[in-house]
Amino acid sequence: MSESEQSRIKPVNISQEMRTSYLDYAMSVIVSRALPDVRDGLKPVHRRILYAMNELGITADKSYKKSARIVGEVIGKYHPHGDVAVYDTMVRMAQDFSYRYELVNGHGNFGSIDGDAAAAMRYTEAKMSKISMEMVRDIKKDTIDFQDNYDGNEREPLVLPAKFPNLLVNGASGIAVGMATNIPPHQLGEVIDSILALSKNPDMEISDLMEYIPGPDFPTAGLILGREGIRKAYYTGRGSIYLRAKVDIQEEKNGKETIVVTELPYQVNKAKLVEKIAELVRDKKIEGISDLRDESDRDGLRVVIEVRRDTNANVLLNNLYKHTALQTSYGINLLALVNGQPKVLNLKECLENYLEHQKNVIIRRTQYDLNKAEARAHILEGLRIALDHIDAIIQLIRNSKTTDIARDGLMTNYDLSHEQAQAILDMRLQRLTGLERDKIEQEYQELIELIAELKAILADEEKVLEIIRDELTEIKEKYNDERRTEITVGSDLIEDEDLIPRENIVMTLTHNGYVKRMPLDTYKSQNRGGRGIQGMGTNENDFVEQLFTTNTHHYVLFFTNKGKVYKLKGYEIPELGRTAKGIPIINLVQIEKDEHITAVFPVEAFTDDNHLIFMTKHGITKRSRLSAFSNIRKGGLIAISLREDDELIDVSLTDGQKEVIVGTKKGLAIRFVESDVRSMGRSATGVKAITLDDDDDVVGMGTIEDNQEILIVTNKGFGKRTDINDYRLQTRGGKGIKTCNITEKNGDMIALKTVSEDDDLMIITTSGIIIRTAVSGISRMGRNTVGVKLIKMGDEDHVATITRIKDDGEAPELIDTEGYEE
Repeated sequence: MSESEQSRIKPVNISQEMRTSYLDYAMSVIVSRALPDVRDGLKPVHRRILYAMNELGITADKSYKKSARIVGEVIGKYHPHGDVAVYDTMVRMAQDFSYRYELVNGHGNFGSIDGDAAAAMRYTEAKMSKISMEMVRDIKKDTIDFQDNYDGNEREPLVLPAKFPNLLVNGASGIAVGMATNIPPHQLGEVIDSILALSKNPDMEISDLMEYIPGPDFPTAGLILGREGIRKAYYTGRGSIYLRAKVDIQEEKNGKETIVVTELPYQVNKAKLVEKIAELVRDKKIEGISDLRDESDRDGLRVVIEVRRDTNANVLLNNLYKHTALQTSYGINLLALVNGQPKVLNLKECLENYLEHQKNVIIRRTQYDLNKAEARAHILEGLRIALDHIDAIIQLIRNSKTTDIARDGLMTNYDLSHEQAQAILDMRLQRLTGLERDKIEQEYQELIELIAELKAILADEEKVLEIIRDELTEIKEKYNDERRTEITVGSDLIEDEDLIPRENIVMTLTHNGYVKRMPLDTYKSQNRGGRGIQGMGTNENDFVEQLFTTNTHHYVLFFTNKGKVYKLKGYEIPELGRTAKGIPIINLVQIEKDEHITAVFPVEAFTDDNHLIFMTKHGITKRSRLSAFSNIRKGGLIAISLREDDELIDVSLTDGQKEVIVGTKKGLAIRFVESDVRSMGRSATGVKAITLDDDDDVVGMGTIEDNQEILIVTNKGFGKRTDINDYRLQTRGGKGIKTCNITEKNGDMIALKTVSEDDDLMIITTSGIIIRTAVSGISRMGRNTVGVKLIKMGDEDHVATITRIKDDGEAPELIDTEGYEE
């Protein structure tokens, strides 16, 4: 390596160099690419596109020009980046579903709400829209600062005059380095009205401004659910709102219901939405849709969802809201550049910065007009002097050998400035006529008045504000339209429970995970051995596995085989008819694919005095305080840590002082004191409740109350009552004693319950047959017996679930829901 080459090599600290270089890059992205200016609401690329179109004369009143021509002008003079980036930006500025008020008037294919890309820029044409002309109005009057372009051969604006508040009106979104902005669009008239009010009363609070701006207004309309997210965003600069499609449920002549979608949340791709709904139907995650059509045309958006006759349209719609983009969240982040620095702004600060910008624009424009008027008045003063001495001046000019001598003579003899003397020399002879002399005098007097008016404006800020108000009012009258997005109060996200009636309900859950609720009086008590009524329809190979009673205002805890727990309110479970099969539980709680519900439990309140007793298939039990389960997230919570191959099968609520009895498939049972199981944390594993043989599993658990008996039911429909005193108290962890004589005739034990004389028993079979019978009608027998027939069933039918119903007029109580699985 030569000495000259070595002299050019500079050793640097690589860590320091990376830090410095990345910081430079980050600041460049923040200031010069990704974030809008608070004054005109534009990023550099948007500003350059509008400025280039204005400079090319491609204005709203002229003809369209090829998009490629505009893009070439932008990247050639102002924006040293790719043509695709510039064209894509221009395309968005021309889309009526992207911009609330389009800044580019596009001619040709500029894309669609289905996500179709725009045609190539060599095919499309564009020009400035009428409202974008207001962005560059008075740009030639020194209203804003200019800077050199990237190569120093051109000048470009640092900001546009922006005669309307574009930052809020059209919004902005961008991702910088370490920060991002997401400003929603607003209705023009509302924003202008708020600025007019603020200009008259600078001490207005944000709550006062929200009287004029109730919230964002999106180009695709739709609904905003609630005002709390809007309020938080306007007060702090950050917030989140829920957007929902506008939907109408129509009843057809044939009695079927149809869901018609006419407006979508902002930035939702219609084609992808339809595809997602079809996918959910195909995967059977959403049931009840018989047909799905996109009937959108030039007259507007229209997606039609035909509802099956056995499906409640409102329930189906709620599921679509939960699983598709018919309802989305929109995170508001009012981040913009203020004096070249990124800053999160509240609503008032956004308006104040725009108002300050307009004051500056008006003052600079007024000063420009004043300078121009004074310069012209100065010339006219010279012409007036010339006309008063016209003969002598003509003689002076004729006697001068050169123009310079004549100019110097005029300046010396008549005390004129260089500009005035030059104007006299340039004056045409026709200005000497009487009419022209009068015009000069009239123009001079008008200029004197104009100069006085302009000076008065510059001397009085109130006059500046009055001009701003007049111009904003003029823009509002020209471009204002109706609000599109409706803001709903009291949305589904915030339930008003006082409006929901308190009533007792029955909830059923099938083996394949279909859930519904029904009024408790759907079923009438029948005598033992009755045939029952058809309880609900099920799919082939599906059967009702769990059934319990609760109240619409109580919580329902869903425990799964994986030891997790999920929470719903009773009224959140859809109410359907007796023969309807329900909707997939996955539509209500976020259970995983390999997870299924094995126990459900209603809870009125999460108190510290109550405990939950857990029982697993392998005989492991755990006791935890109920209060540990009060904050259950949407994604569920770990209720018990399970050992390998074990499953959670049952849960009971206790006061901490109960006795517990556990029954197994092979007819064994163990009775022990609850206090034998120490209280453990929410995610603990537990301890052994009963020692099982290899071919045995736990099928049921009950907590013992006064005057209760033990009820057992087998999978072939046999059952019996046994006195609790027949089961001696044992130590937890033993083998237990016989509770049922298991034979081929009665089958394996399916459930063990603790019951009272005045209770009713609901029995449900795998084919969906339901019977309600009084416990008092079931025979009392000893432990070592088979039992009696409780329900008539076909050869292929089995008992799936039983539950006890307290018949005392109070809200019913859940006992146990563990069912039989084949």
